[in-house]
Amino acid sequence: MNYNFQFQAVFDAWPLLLQGTWTTIELSLTATVLGLAIAIVCAWVKTSGPQALRWVVNAYIELIRNTPFLVQLFFFFFALPAIGLRWSAHSAALVAMVVNLGAYATEIIRAGIEAVPRGQVEAGLALNLKRHQVFRHIILKPALKAIYPALTSQFILLMLSSAVVSAISADDLTSVAANLQSQTFRSFEIYIVVAGIYLLLAVLFSLLFRAIYQVALNYPDRR
Repeated sequence: MNYNFQFQAVFDAWPLLLQGTWTTIELSLTATVLGLAIAIVCAWVKTSGPQALRWVVNAYIELIRNTPFLVQLFFFFFALPAIGLRWSAHSAALVAMVVNLGAYATEIIRAGIEAVPRGQVEAGLALNLKRHQVFRHIILKPALKAIYPALTSQFILLMLSSAVVSAISADDLTSVAANLQSQTFRSFEIYIVVAGIYLLLAVLFSLLFRAIYQVALNYPDRR
């Protein structure tokens, strides 16, 4: 193979790559927080909520889990403006990521809730706690602790899947890479660097979630 590697064009564009990386981090972390909040509410509805709301949540989950993320992204960016709801590519990407994560994380959290021993729930009710209090103080933390590895894997997968948002020209890392490739034609070098950045982000996210587990979920066990 006679190929002349030229990384200089990639390194010269490091401010753009840094900006794209930051956009990817911002989208991923914001979607993680908002998606987790939606998932917790939906998981509570699925396990303890009114029947009518359960049908709504089930429909939402089935719709999202059985359609491609790219189609969902196009729906928010291209279809909704047809009925007057217009927003930027960044906002559409964020909403699509939140909605997508919420559906997948709901089922993970539901599994954790159902793994909590029924006796603990009955004990909370016997102490005259309301159902939302039982959910908050007795069920939620053990459930999150039980499914934390699966949940954090879903968060990291969301970060990696965020590369798809470049399809609507959101200024994430992959979009920046595509623009650089069209200007420099150094595809091999550009995507080696970008792949390395995504790998680094995945490792950093993993370390972050591990630290959160130690501080927020595992701390009482060490006392």
